[in-house]
Amino acid sequence: MALPESLRRQPTNRGLVSHCTHHHIVVFLLTFFSYSLLHASRKTFSNVKVSISSQWTPSCLNSTAAELRPYELWNSSHLFPNAEEATLFLGTLDTIFLFSYAVGLFVSGIVGDRLNLRWVLSFGMCSSALVVFSFGTLTEWLHFYNKWFYCCLWVVNGLLQSTGWPCVVAVMGNWFGKAGRGFVFGLWSACASVGNILGAFLASCVLKYGYEYAFLVTASVQFAGGVIVFFGLLTSPKEVGLPELGAGEDVSVEEDANRPLMGDDDADDDDRNYSIQATDTDDQPKAIGFFQACCLPGVVLYSLAYACLKLVNYSFFFWLPFYLSNNFGWKEAEADQLSIWYDVGGIVGGTIQGLISDVLQKRAPVLAISLLFAVGSLFGYSRSPNSKPINAVIMAITGFFIGGPSNMISSAISADLGRQDLVKGSSEALATVTGIVDGTGSIGAAVGQYLVSLIQENLGWMWVFYFFILMTSSTILFISPLIVREIRLLLHERRLQMLAE
Repeated sequence: MALPESLRRQPTNRGLVSHCTHHHIVVFLLTFFSYSLLHASRKTFSNVKVSISSQWTPSCLNSTAAELRPYELWNSSHLFPNAEEATLFLGTLDTIFLFSYAVGLFVSGIVGDRLNLRWVLSFGMCSSALVVFSFGTLTEWLHFYNKWFYCCLWVVNGLLQSTGWPCVVAVMGNWFGKAGRGFVFGLWSACASVGNILGAFLASCVLKYGYEYAFLVTASVQFAGGVIVFFGLLTSPKEVGLPELGAGEDVSVEEDANRPLMGDDDADDDDRNYSIQATDTDDQPKAIGFFQACCLPGVVLYSLAYACLKLVNYSFFFWLPFYLSNNFGWKEAEADQLSIWYDVGGIVGGTIQGLISDVLQKRAPVLAISLLFAVGSLFGYSRSPNSKPINAVIMAITGFFIGGPSNMISSAISADLGRQDLVKGSSEALATVTGIVDGTGSIGAAVGQYLVSLIQENLGWMWVFYFFILMTSSTILFISPLIVREIRLLLHERRLQMLAE
């Protein structure tokens, strides 16, 4: 008995190895480190907040500030009367950045599908580096301090940094097909965590000379990375004469190996013949519109789910060191070092869960199981004893079940959504879809930072974790239709395989 087309699948590892060239490795590394550098500059701002707050407060509270004359000119750095108001403004800058970043993601995805991805990514990296240099280094060297100027710079920085994620995911989606995509993207999505560690390392090395040098170093490295990307990144296999995904000689095998997981196997024939893109005789397909991308199956549901999940994930990113210091009384440096275990858990979780989803050829059920365990791990972490080893273990487990699904949705699943059947494998949907998913997630993360501070101040940390549990459960709720559909398809395939034996 012949197996249906949906079951004639190339083994994951075989398909991955047979199509991997040195160009794939270069693309993997360049996109990995380009986004790591973008994240490193964000982490630098978080790492020097204490120093910036000290600089922005009066000299009587800031013993390191030199008393220069005339006072009105040289002591204009005293933007706030106390450290509390300075810290509040720094938190406001975080919110401003996240909202502008979210808006920029929607625009950058559309721009990335219509312009050369290499140009957009390189421009974003170099321009963002100049803004970061102006924000943290140039203003300090010139002793120019102005709240509105800082806000404007951080809005621009959010817009420029938003060019990174849609472009790198689109480039990776062009080079890596469905065969092994979950594992490859799970490993590759560790770039954000590596960027956090890199930013902390670079800032700590030069912070003793002044916080302005931390911005100078990260901005310089990021600018250099943007130049390397401009001259070295290949956005698609066709640039070096390799066949594009889905255009191999063995049509049946290639279509199956690169057919995205988001395709609806039980769709009607009429639906299969429908394409969301206009028919065009040119070899270069046209980019789909924003609303067309929103109408693709799964895009809205995964976007809403990611808004809830990124809220939880970014809350750990912004608040975990503060929680450890505030709740357990640990030193700030110790809390910073301990918080790395959450990133470690996310790296391992994204890689393993991506590999499992490759084996099953389904993403949603893997996400659902991980998120169910995440609810339990959040409840357990909220009751962690005052013990660093125990806290680190539970923290890593929590990162495994929260950071892992977050990495999968933002990378592998976004690539699946942008290469599903209704766009006929067009790469010009990848950046737009990625921008929609990550942009919606960033809006949720921005709103979440305000809600976390509000809940913590009025109800305490325990209710913050209850809020995280609610958001994680909402993530499962949003993708529940996709979970049900993929489980039915999985069971149907298993029955067909049993009948074929």
